[in-house]
Amino acid sequence: MLSTRHIRRRFERAASTFDRADFAHTATRDGLLQRIEPLLIDAKTVVDLGCATGAASRSLKRRFPKARLVGVDLARNMVQTARARRSWFSRSEFVQADARSLPFANESIDVVFSNQLLPWITNPDEVFVEVARVLRKGGVFAFATLGPDSLLEIDRAWREIDDGQHVSRFPDMHNLGDGLVSAGLRDPVLDVDRLTVSYSSTDALLADLSASGARNMLQDRARALTGKRKFQGMLAALERGMLDGKIAVELELVFAHCWGAGPKMDPANYRIDASRIPLRKK
Repeated sequence: MLSTRHIRRRFERAASTFDRADFAHTATRDGLLQRIEPLLIDAKTVVDLGCATGAASRSLKRRFPKARLVGVDLARNMVQTARARRSWFSRSEFVQADARSLPFANESIDVVFSNQLLPWITNPDEVFVEVARVLRKGGVFAFATLGPDSLLEIDRAWREIDDGQHVSRFPDMHNLGDGLVSAGLRDPVLDVDRLTVSYSSTDALLADLSASGARNMLQDRARALTGKRKFQGMLAALERGMLDGKIAVELELVFAHCWGAGPKMDPANYRIDASRIPLRKK
C-alpha cells in the first residue's frame, strides 16, 4: 500500500530536480498527445491531473488553445513551480488537490489528461470514479501509466537479497479497462508500448530515481532503514546483470483513453418518473 504522506513529501523535494529526470514522463506525454490528436474535442475546460511542473499543461494549451486549463497536483512545490512557468496571458491555473477528491463540480470538465499519476495511487479505481464524476458526457479521459512488467530488473535484484517489497506492483491493462467501465466510463481503448533506459552505473540510476521522486513509497515498508549491506547487495546484483557495461531498465507503458457517460445511476436510488407510466385501461 502506498503512503500518500510520503508521496507528497518526496514530490515536494523533487520539484526542483524533476525536469532533469523526466524522460519517461516525456515519452508517455508525447505518446498520449499523439493518441488523442485525431479526436474531435470541443474543449472548454481541460484538467492536467498530476501536472508536476506543468510540462504537459503547456502542451495541452497548444492542443486546446481556447480552453481553460487547470493543472492539479498533490505536491505544493510542484504546483508553485508550474505557476511560475505559465505565460502571463495563458488561461491556465494550478491547484493543489488529491486526484481522488477533485475540487470540480459534476460533469464540468471536457478533457482529463493524466500522465504517470496512477503509479502513485494504491487503487486506481478511486481516481476513475472521481474522473467519471467530473467528466461531462462525451468528454475524454486520457492517461498513461506503468504496466506490471516495469522495473523488473530492480525487483529481481532485490529478491536476491530479501523477500520485502521494494518495487510497486502495477496493474495490467485488462484490470485498468475493467476499472474504467466499472467506474461508469465508456469505450476504453488501451495499448502497450515499451521503453528501455540504459545506465552506465548504479549511481546514475539512483540519481534519476531520486531526482524524479520515484523511490520506495510503500506504506508498509520496513520501519528501520534498509541496512547498508543489503542495499549494496542489491546494487551488486544489478551490476551482475550489466550487458556491454550498461544496466538496462525496462518500462511497460500503458496508454488509454475513454469517454464520459454522464452521471452513473446508483441502483439503491433508482427513480421512475410516474408521469411516464402508462395507465391500464379497464
